[in-house]
Amino acid sequence: MNMQQAIKMTAAETALVDAYTTQIGDLPGDGSVLSVRDTLVHELKTAGLPTRRVESWHYTDLRTLLRAVPDADPTAFADRVDALVPGSTVLSVRNGRAEVKGSLPEGVTVRSYVDSLLDGSAAAGLAVLGLDDAIGRINGGLVRGGLEIDVAAETALEDPLEIQLVQSLGQAHTRFPVAFGANSKATVIERHLSTDDAESFVSSVSDVTLAEGADVIWIILQQQGAADTHLGQIRFDLGKNAKLHLFIINAGGKLVRQEIHGKTSGEGADLKLRGINLLGGESHTDVTFTLGHNVPHTTSTEIIRNVVFDRAKGVFQGKILVAKDAQKTDAKMACNTLLLSDDADLSAKPELEIFADDVQCGHGATVADIDHTQLFYLMARGVPENKARAMLVNAFVAEIVEELEDHEAVVEALEDVISTWLDKHA
Repeated sequence: MNMQQAIKMTAAETALVDAYTTQIGDLPGDGSVLSVRDTLVHELKTAGLPTRRVESWHYTDLRTLLRAVPDADPTAFADRVDALVPGSTVLSVRNGRAEVKGSLPEGVTVRSYVDSLLDGSAAAGLAVLGLDDAIGRINGGLVRGGLEIDVAAETALEDPLEIQLVQSLGQAHTRFPVAFGANSKATVIERHLSTDDAESFVSSVSDVTLAEGADVIWIILQQQGAADTHLGQIRFDLGKNAKLHLFIINAGGKLVRQEIHGKTSGEGADLKLRGINLLGGESHTDVTFTLGHNVPHTTSTEIIRNVVFDRAKGVFQGKILVAKDAQKTDAKMACNTLLLSDDADLSAKPELEIFADDVQCGHGATVADIDHTQLFYLMARGVPENKARAMLVNAFVAEIVEELEDHEAVVEALEDVISTWLDKHA
C-alpha cells in the first residue's frame, strides 16, 4: 500500500477517522501514546483500508466489504452473561470497558490496560506488524481499554480463565497483553459475543508471551451478532519448550477477520492450532495465519475445519516460514472444508517458505460435500434428513474438539455451541 498518496475516503474510512477526531480528548494515553495514535490514524487516512490488491487481503477486500461503521455510543453497556464453563474466573469487558475487581487465582495478576496507556508503557506495543496490518492500525488508533494479565512462573491454574468481551452496539476496541511465566500452566477462553441484534464494530488484539516450559490452552470463541463486524488478532511468542494449543471457533458475525501471527523463539517450542469455522447466511469470515519457525527443533500442526452453508464465504490463509537456522523443524498444515450449498464459497491458500534444508514440512487442502451414502444410511434408519445432515457435519468437527478430552467441561461447553449453531443452520 502507498502510505504517501492520499485517497478519497469511503464512508467506513471516514467514520473511523471521525471516530478518532471526536474522541481524541477522551481517549486514554500520555504524549507518547497520543503520538502513536496520530501516526496510525494518519496512515489509515492516507492509505485507506486494504483492497484485494494487497496480497494478504486478496480474498477479503475490506475497503469494499466494510461499507459502514456504527458510531461509538458511550451510553451503551452490555448485560452480564454467565461463564462458558462453570467455575471459571471471569474477567469481564463490556462494550470495551474492563472490570478489574474480585478475587483472582493465586499467581495471577491483572491490571487495567488503561493504566498502561496513561503512563505511556503501552506505546511500544501499539506498533503495527507491517504496512498491511489494518487491524493493528484501527485498534491502536482507537483502543480504549483492555487488560494486562500476568501468570507467574510455576503457577498451574485448575479452572479456566475467561476473558469475556460482551458487546451490545456501537464500537469497542480492546487490547490484552498476556504473559505466562516459566513452567506455568493455564487454560484461557477469549470469548466474544453480542447480547442483542444491534450493529457493532469490534476490534481486539491479544499479545501473548510464553516463557520457557509454559503450557497453555488458548481458546478464541467468536459469537458476534449477525450484523456485526469483528476484527481480531492474536500475536504470540513461544519460548524454549513452551507449548501453545490455540483453538479457534468462529460461529457468528457478518464480517470477520481473525488473524493469528506467531513465532518460535526457543528450541523445543510447539504450536497446535485447531480451528472450526461455522459459516451461514451471507457472512464473510477470514482466518489468516502466519508462523515463523525461527530456531531449530520446533514443531507445529495446524488443522482447520470449515462448514459453509447458504451464501456464506470463508477464507483460510496459512503461511509457515522456516528460517535458515531453523533446522529440524517439523510443520504440517491442513485445511478441510464442507461446502453445503451451491452458492457457498471457500478460498484456501496454504503456503510454505523454507530456507532450511533439514526439515519436515507439508500442507494440504480438501473441499467436499456430505457423503450421500452416509446420509442415506442414517435416513434409512428413520433419522430426518436435516437431523442426519447435522449429525454428519457435527462428526466432521467433533474430532477437533475432542482433542481437549482432558478438559471435559470445556469440551461439553464447546460441543453445545456447535450443536446450537448447527440446529439453527443445518
